[in-house]
Amino acid sequence: MPLEIRTLRLLLRRWRESDLAPFAAMGQDPEVMRYFPALLARTESDALAARADRLFDTHGYGLWALEKRSTGDFLGFTGLAPVPAFLPGPGGIEVGWRLSRASWGQGYATEAARAALDFAFGRLELEQVHAITAVINEPSRAVMERLGMTATAEFQHPKIPVGSPLRVHIRYSISRAAAAQASAAADLTG
Repeated sequence: MPLEIRTLRLLLRRWRESDLAPFAAMGQDPEVMRYFPALLARTESDALAARADRLFDTHGYGLWALEKRSTGDFLGFTGLAPVPAFLPGPGGIEVGWRLSRASWGQGYATEAARAALDFAFGRLELEQVHAITAVINEPSRAVMERLGMTATAEFQHPKIPVGSPLRVHIRYSISRAAAAQASAAADLTG
């Protein structure tokens, strides 16, 4: 049975064949890929979707395809993945997202990431979750801060060329207790 998470407006679910074309379009959108080193060819996009979905089989969590419940539209992905071993720092699990440009500015990234954090701290019983992005990626950093995450370290991304404005990355982290506090505060205000 596929693992799904429902929020007020969103469905986080396993990937479907029908997600591949809109996901590939996202990978070719220069604005969506602005904080990544390159646009993705269709084969790269399809391979990324397959890896994202396989995480569920190998780890019991992964990068869920994100669907708008009221329309069934594919919006991108949100979920959990192991922090890549080649990155400096403590390792662990990270929460991440990538949404289509049409879905920006509507709170979907925060809503879906909060659901992923609830899964991480509830079902997986993790003590800490990280998020990583380029320092210049202000939109993602704003989501991390809305989630109650705290910036913990800057580092040079080893797979991004020296001189690239994307090379300097930042790690945010949140503990189980801080996530519960942030979630309670969001429930009161939201």
